[in-house]
Amino acid sequence: MSQERAAVMVEHQARGCAELGSPLYAFLLGRVARDVREGGPCAQALAEYGDAPGPDAVALRLLGGVHALALTGRAPDLAACYPSTGGVFDSDRPEPCWQAFRAAVATGMDWVRDWMTRPPQTNETGRANLLIAGLLRASRTWPLPVRLFELGSSAGLNLRADRFRYVSEGFAWGPADSPVLLEDAWRGAPPAWLVEAAARRQALTVVERRGCDVTPIDPLSSGGALALRAYVWPDQAARAARLEGALRLAARVSAAVEAVGAADFLAGVRPEPGTLTVVWHSIMRQYVPAAEWARVERELDRLAATATAEAGFAHVSFEPRRVGERHRFRLAVRLGGAAEEVLAEAPPHGLPAHEVTTA
Repeated sequence: MSQERAAVMVEHQARGCAELGSPLYAFLLGRVARDVREGGPCAQALAEYGDAPGPDAVALRLLGGVHALALTGRAPDLAACYPSTGGVFDSDRPEPCWQAFRAAVATGMDWVRDWMTRPPQTNETGRANLLIAGLLRASRTWPLPVRLFELGSSAGLNLRADRFRYVSEGFAWGPADSPVLLEDAWRGAPPAWLVEAAARRQALTVVERRGCDVTPIDPLSSGGALALRAYVWPDQAARAARLEGALRLAARVSAAVEAVGAADFLAGVRPEPGTLTVVWHSIMRQYVPAAEWARVERELDRLAATATAEAGFAHVSFEPRRVGERHRFRLAVRLGGAAEEVLAEAPPHGLPAHEVTTA
């Protein structure tokens, strides 16, 4: 990766952070790009990623590693600028924040380089907003106890999505005392099919929670919790609050995440009479090699073909799809052997969603 190509990739991520409501990271990444072009500490941190493709999210790895330095007290000057560590980011006087960031990279280079070897895993709980909507849609067809299987689970936080609270205009679903609150879940009123499904199934019975990930995170370990916190952007308090609630919930509701690829994981899944088997995933497909995803699709077709009235199967996904010249993040649901339905769309963090009336 030439310095110029690295800088361009960083600037692309900077624009993404600005669009997704992080002025802190948008500013810092603009400075990172300049530092890369000038051969500064950030260029050194990114130097070993010459062939890294875009989905590796190299800029987010750098940000996560530096955020971890602030969260652990290793970069106190930077912590003073990060809201996540009790600091204040002054957008009218941002340069001290950049100087603290650059110094943290320079003095913590070994830490940052080690962190760069890890794939970014936000395990964003906001995406459960779309996943649970798809599951409720499936429950209209099969009002049965649910066996839940997730591909690319990370820490498995969204395997507890039925225990989250979802609130929107004239709509609420999930335990009222849940530690995970997803407010403004829908842009305006939620779609009629969701309101109807939620009214019919005011609670779900989930009898199995299993997921897979090639590099799973243990949310109950100190290192795992740090990794999850580090990838939440420091100036997005609502996301951080949802994560903290999800970590508390993970300690109460068990779920198993296996260190295995998606295709091998699905090969061991079989529908069971008296249950609805649900396979879901969110913004992970881009990280799976094409050959393996072809195997995943064959396994999904196998499961769909075996669905019956007594043993249901649904595939629920929230993934980017090309619409015209752009990629949009869309909820799609496949019920048994029926054709896939595209039902809703949302920003990549999952909030707020809105209905899609045509695919």
